[in-house]
Amino acid sequence: MGFRLPRIVNAKKILRATDHMAPKGYFAVYVGENQKRFVIPVSYLNNPLFQDLLSRAEEEFGYDHPNGGLRIPCTEDLFVDLTSRLNGY
Repeated sequence: MGFRLPRIVNAKKILRATDHMAPKGYFAVYVGENQKRFVIPVSYLNNPLFQDLLSRAEEEFGYDHPNGGLRIPCTEDLFVDLTSRLNGY
């Protein structure tokens, strides 16, 4: 009996990937010119203000999001303002 090297290699890849993954119940979005990463709750998806941002993101970027998170077409300041209002929603 022994262990299989490919399983160890795959486990290391998975562990490295999870460093950049959002926790359960959250997802990543990229905002602004510098594509700053924000991790936000999935519950925001129900809010009409956030749904408007998602519609604009679809129009501007389509469904191609190569870095694993949604790209949101607004400034960081506007996004922070919006999410601070959503926290009280």
